Amino acid sequence: MSGRVVKRAFKYRFYPSDQQAVELNRTFGCVRFVYNRALAARTAAWYGEQRRVSYVQSSAMRTEWKRDPDLAFLSEVSSVPLQQGLRHLQGAFASFWDKRARYPRFKSRKRGRQSAEYTRSGFRYRDGQITLAKMSEPLDIRWSRPLPGGAEPSTVTVSSDPLGRWHISILVEATVHDAPTTDATVGIDAGITSLVTLSTGEKVVNPRHERRDRTRLATAQRALAKKQKGSNNREKARRKVARVHARITDRRRDHLHKLSTRLVRENQTIVIGDLSVRNMVGNHSLARAISDASWSELRAMLEHKAEWYGRDLVVVDRWYPSSKVCSACGVLRDKLALNVRQWSCRCGSVHDRDVNAAINIRAAGLAVLACGDGVRPARAQARAGNGC
Repeated sequence: MSGRVVKRAFKYRFYPSDQQAVELNRTFGCVRFVYNRALAARTAAWYGEQRRVSYVQSSAMRTEWKRDPDLAFLSEVSSVPLQQGLRHLQGAFASFWDKRARYPRFKSRKRGRQSAEYTRSGFRYRDGQITLAKMSEPLDIRWSRPLPGGAEPSTVTVSSDPLGRWHISILVEATVHDAPTTDATVGIDAGITSLVTLSTGEKVVNPRHERRDRTRLATAQRALAKKQKGSNNREKARRKVARVHARITDRRRDHLHKLSTRLVRENQTIVIGDLSVRNMVGNHSLARAISDASWSELRAMLEHKAEWYGRDLVVVDRWYPSSKVCSACGVLRDKLALNVRQWSCRCGSVHDRDVNAAINIRAAGLAVLACGDGVRPARAQARAGNGC
């Protein structure tokens, strides 16, 4: 099998000492401050003068801020994560200008996880231990799995989630090998009742993790709403809410990892539809269920695992009417209501809506590979049903 060197992140829990926790929280605050101040400056320059501020200019601003006596606290932490925060801001703006993401948002101390990224000059890796800049003792990392032999970390990202758990993500170069070749090809139709339906006829049940814990979450949120702001009891209630959210997220991600790994191992070619999840969650009746299914996360997992293990991932155009095309004779129905889960074609075939869509998605993906026109068939070709 051929091997390729890729950058791979390994994530571990760690338990900082009280002194380390104080230092890390101070670093998180400084990273957040620099990011938000640079974002505010770039926003003012754009909306006030129609002028774009570059990364170099943002970096020069940071240097000037550190000279301000009122901002002396910026010099108390390592400059590496502050610089990395500005690089992430530049990447966010690049995605916005390329119309791949929304306008960058300000970071909040109370919303989401807090993180700081250290490049090679900001930490020391020696004898299997990592010591961050401005710290004298290594981190107490629980090595649940070893790093690849001889691998040297190039970047480490330290984070704390709302539940108060500490994680470190270590980026190293690792060699991955192509999985054994197979002739199997599968089409995947994403859904809500079934998380995905495969062209083989298999339906993977949607665990609905959020719905299973909805009562527990609602109870915890009501208790939080009754607590006085700033009190210790409110902090305890907040952690209970965070614990339920963490449970939902962890179980969902674990299930998606297992599903994506199985699909990549069993199939040489995987064909999926290009769903516009952002537009679909605009339907308030389905938004909660769509978010719980987390189709975007599943697609991201399939993309990088297929690349690592030498599989082909084909994405079919989102406008391809896979549900309305008869997989037996190719006839396209004019209309097919969302609540119709089974329909009959004039050729006599009776179709399960989701299985039929998965079969059509698989056929469209194979047509793309045969024609060599890229990963997305033209809309006219997809509607014709043959792709060529």
